[in-house]
Amino acid sequence: MPTLEESVQHHLKYNITVNLLDGAFFGLGWGFGSVGTIITLFVSRMTHSAVLIGLIPAIHAVGWQLPQLFMANSVSRLRRYKPMVMWLTIHERLPYLGLALVALFMAALGNKAALVLTFVMLIWQGLGAGFTANPWQSMIAKIIPPDWRGTFFGAQAALANVLMSLAAVSAGYILDRVHDPLNFTVCFLLTIVGMSISYLFFSLNREPVDHEKNIPAVQSSPWKGGLELLRRDRNFSAYLLVRMLSQFATMGFAFYILYGLRRFGMSDLTAGLLTAAVTITSTVANALMGWLGDRLGHRLMLIAGSVAVTLSSLLAWGAPTLNWLYLVFILSGLANVAYWTIGMAITVEFGTEETRPTYIGLSNTLVAPFTIIAPLLGGWIADTAGFQTTFMISAVGGLVIAGLLIWLVRDPRPRQVKVEAADV
Repeated sequence: MPTLEESVQHHLKYNITVNLLDGAFFGLGWGFGSVGTIITLFVSRMTHSAVLIGLIPAIHAVGWQLPQLFMANSVSRLRRYKPMVMWLTIHERLPYLGLALVALFMAALGNKAALVLTFVMLIWQGLGAGFTANPWQSMIAKIIPPDWRGTFFGAQAALANVLMSLAAVSAGYILDRVHDPLNFTVCFLLTIVGMSISYLFFSLNREPVDHEKNIPAVQSSPWKGGLELLRRDRNFSAYLLVRMLSQFATMGFAFYILYGLRRFGMSDLTAGLLTAAVTITSTVANALMGWLGDRLGHRLMLIAGSVAVTLSSLLAWGAPTLNWLYLVFILSGLANVAYWTIGMAITVEFGTEETRPTYIGLSNTLVAPFTIIAPLLGGWIADTAGFQTTFMISAVGGLVIAGLLIWLVRDPRPRQVKVEAADV
């Protein structure tokens, strides 16, 4: 019987291909139902509250983060992750059908009921993504070797962004030329189409059974085991601090679309073009930063992303015309690549096959409270002191994060290689 490593290498090219296609078509669907633009515009039809609009990306982010530590024990006991992912990921895709129905019947429902139902669907979608996230990341870390992970995550996100940018431009035209709210119904139905194709490609993964994993008969709670990991691994604790504070550094990003609408009278078509600009930039950045991260270290990419946070926020703060927002969005795209794509790549490098789900859970669940507090704080500041104050606080936050990464955090993989060499 071949070893796990031999099986992984045997199916590596095939698994990379189907997972790249999975990500690409997920991106296509996401472009038609983007949390940052399409859903923000949809909700802005029902409310003018900056706090509620700021909650939209927070719900998605918290939904992704919060369940992951609670999943750690059950995931760590699996010898195959794919069946669990196949079931759970349905719950991050199906809510878009609910959003399509809310948009279709908005006139009959009224703004208040439609707004409540919209947030119910967003919470369902976010939690569906969160329960899927730990087993999905664990499976990817299992079937993609360490020296390929940054490149893979970057390439997958790059392909997703290519199709996402095409979808975003198409969504802009749909929103501009089809009357409300049927335009949003069409966009959300196209989201379902893209995500269904994505699901099909994911189902084609060839994940070998891990007969080598040591599964203890008795397992401590993920909280107790997690606290032990935090005490033992100071480098991970410092990285976790960076992830927590980064939520405040990027809190201004949630208000860029609303800022463009209110200050510059931005059209729906321009919103689609801005989304296309940031996704095209992210396409290049994902591929390049993932490849560079595998060779130069993912920490360096996180530092570059933190600098991009500061520059994006400063430009938003001082933007004299609408055209400046293109550069603002481009820099925010670079920052999101660093914190999202590179963040996943560096997170799965902590720990072993047995402890990795706990590391993944800690790096997300403990960050969740900060993810919900940051946009609420940003929305409150925007409502009381103006958007520009929020942007300035974000700019300072980017500098603080860069400093912490330089002085406190080390790349985990070089340290692990040294430990393994010492054991030999």
